[in-house]
Amino acid sequence: MAPSTIFLEPDNLLTPKEKNKLRKPVVEKMRRDRINSSIEQLKLLLEKEFQRHQPNSKLEKADILEMTVSYLKQQSQLQMKGSFHKSSQFDFREGYSRCLQEAFHFLSLHKVRTETQTKLLSHFQK
Repeated sequence: MAPSTIFLEPDNLLTPKEKNKLRKPVVEKMRRDRINSSIEQLKLLLEKEFQRHQPNSKLEKADILEMTVSYLKQQSQLQMKGSFHKSSQFDFREGYSRCLQEAFHFLSLHKVRTETQTKLLSHFQK
């Protein structure tokens, strides 16, 4: 195909519709470049994860996106399990401390110290 020469008219002679028509391919290319750049960054960030699932294979953009979503879901689930476990431990300790305070308060109301009360206090302190 023979090269063609396009003479662009000065901006002030173009209608807004013509300006948009000229600008659209440039804007679309910039958008695609941003998407491709982000996908490449994901690929670099999660390179080890990708190698674990599909070693020695060229990943398509869709593969990279799918594996990233899968990895993020997995990390989110692990985080939720970890926070639930920590939350449960905290709740248990808080409940135990509250129970201990109530037991000490109850035992302190009774002036008579019996052997059972002493053993109970000793057990709680351990």
